[in-house]
This record gives sequence, structure tokens and C-alpha cells, in this order.
Amino acid sequence: MIETAKTAIRGGGEPQRPRERIVAALRNAAKAGQPALVAYLTAGFPSRERFREHLQAIAAAADVVEIGVPFSDPMADGVTVQRASEQALRAGVSLRWILSELESLSQSQPQPLRTPLLLMSYLNPLLAYGLPRLALDAARAQVCGFIVPDLPYDESDEFRAAMADAGLALVQMVTPVTPPERLAKVVAASEGFVYAVTMTGTTGRNAGAPAGIADYLERVRQCASVPVCAGFGIRTREQIEALRGMVDGVVVGSALVEVLERGESAQQWLTALRAPRS
Repeated sequence: MIETAKTAIRGGGEPQRPRERIVAALRNAAKAGQPALVAYLTAGFPSRERFREHLQAIAAAADVVEIGVPFSDPMADGVTVQRASEQALRAGVSLRWILSELESLSQSQPQPLRTPLLLMSYLNPLLAYGLPRLALDAARAQVCGFIVPDLPYDESDEFRAAMADAGLALVQMVTPVTPPERLAKVVAASEGFVYAVTMTGTTGRNAGAPAGIADYLERVRQCASVPVCAGFGIRTREQIEALRGMVDGVVVGSALVEVLERGESAQQWLTALRAPRS
């Protein structure tokens, strides 16, 4: 039995399974009246040596942190995350290294990160690592779940079963063009939260709110038993304000990667994203 995977203590409360920590963090943040923040960084970018520092700063300002595992062919990602992945791979960042860093971080801090962590990875690195060992090592590293963009819902049973005993979430993604019947099945199967992609195409494009976004997000929420978070192309406080009441949270990715790339403070930038209007 993997005890570190089975439970996590949050603020001295009752034990929670890792996937439940994601749900609780998002719902608690949304109670403040603004969407919760799910913040993305590519592991080891822009500096492998400063990964822990960047992660801690982002975790201090976000409600959930999504850590990207660099991959050579990130087909769902735009040029920003592609560039970050390429640089991280050149620096020797791997899934094994990320899990080792996260495990060391959780053990070395007198007060470990309380912000739930997700790994966003394409399927090949996860299969190469080995799913049973992945569940064990992810649990030891205090990872709460996974987002796997190229793992179709219809082919996810093996992965989901491998993570189930550890209580790790498999977050499902839907898009505005997902057919209604399929959308209902995918959303019902999602753990931790539902990732509601707001546009077709790749990440990073600042396209504003697409037409019909409210109806689409309402359909997702009607099917969901876990929080719904909108992502792809979200860069500004105005965009987040426009989604208030439609979702429980938003995913901020490419824009945050660019903040790190410019050497600016990720914590300050994220804090400003949810600062009240003056």
C-alpha cells in the first residue's frame, strides 16, 4: 500500500486522496468570487537550476500548479511551450529528473508545498517510464494527477487503472467541437477537474472569448461533478473577469512561460491577474 499516495494532510484537516486535494483547492479558491488559478510552467525552463525556485514562487500565487514534462513533439502546444520544451530537453530535463526534484523538494522543506501539483505530459514518456512505477514515484513526489493531451478517453482505461490505487487524477480535456454525447462521457470520467479548452488549435494564441463560449461552458458544467477550468489563450485579467461565473478556474500557460523567459516575477504577475479592479 502506498501511504503517501493514499492521503495528504491539508492544513491539519482530514486526510484527502491526491485527486481530492485538487478539487478542494479549486473549490476553496472559487469561493472568493473569482476563478481559481491553475498555473503552468515547463519543468526546467528557463533554467534547470532554478526549477525549484520558480515552482515555489508560482505555487505561492496559484491554486494548482501544472508542471509540463518536456517532449520533443508537443502537438497541442503553441510556439512558446514548444520553445520551452526544446530548451529544457537540451538541458537534460526528463520525467525521472522532475520526479526526483519534486520528491526532494517535498522532503527538504520544513513546510512542503501545499499547492496541488499536476504533471502535464504526452503519453510516450509516461509509457516509457512504466505505469506502475510512475504511480508509485508520482505519489512519493506529492503529485496529485496527470493531464495527458494525446491520450484519448476511449484508450485511457489502462492509465486510469494504474493511477487509481494511488488516488491520482486523470484530468480529461474537452473542446467546443466535442459532440454532446461524447462530451458527457468524457466530462463524467474526469478527475480533479475538467479541462475545458476554449478554442480549437494549439495553446498560446490570444484569441479572446470565442462566440458561444458561455453556452459551451454551461454544457460542460452541467455534466461535471468536479470543478471546470477553462484554458488555451488566457493571458489577461480582463479575460479572466469575462469568465467569472462560467467556470471554477482558469489555466494560464504560455503567458506565464513568457514571464519566466523574460526574467520577471511569476509570483507578482499571477497575483496581479486576480487583483481586484481599482
